[in-house]
Amino acid sequence: MRTVTDDERDPAVDELGADVDAAVSRAAKTIEPGRSGFTISVVVFVALVALLLPWAGGEPGWRMFAGDGGAIPLLFASTSSLFAILASAAALVTRRWWLSWICTVGCWVSSVDGMLAIWSQQSSPVSGHPGAGPGFGMILMLICVVVLAVQWTRLAWSRS
Repeated sequence: MRTVTDDERDPAVDELGADVDAAVSRAAKTIEPGRSGFTISVVVFVALVALLLPWAGGEPGWRMFAGDGGAIPLLFASTSSLFAILASAAALVTRRWWLSWICTVGCWVSSVDGMLAIWSQQSSPVSGHPGAGPGFGMILMLICVVVLAVQWTRLAWSRS
């Protein structure tokens, strides 16, 4: 059996090999959302709508950024907007695998923040009377964040 020396190699074959290696490298860094991508985009839209609905004390979710609902609803509004809306949109557009992991971890952390935010609205303040309870927007945002966390977890683990 005869071996090919470097002088006998065809440059076109080397170029083709480099192109294949580059394509494999790009594919290893990306995700293919498929049907989950559509589900994620719909849930992100619902999360945007949830920011317009009442969260705490009758105030809409976007007013939580001004501190109207307290520190814990502000934390939930911040983490849910950052991970469930902004990072999810960026991950869907760029299809980067590492962004899907950021969305996964961020949405799970935000879901814990959401549970604390709902609890803070139901807990009794210093007066001993029960709180007014969470608004529909806060509950809807928590549902969106949990659904997104599950979807992103599935996508992040699906890459081989």
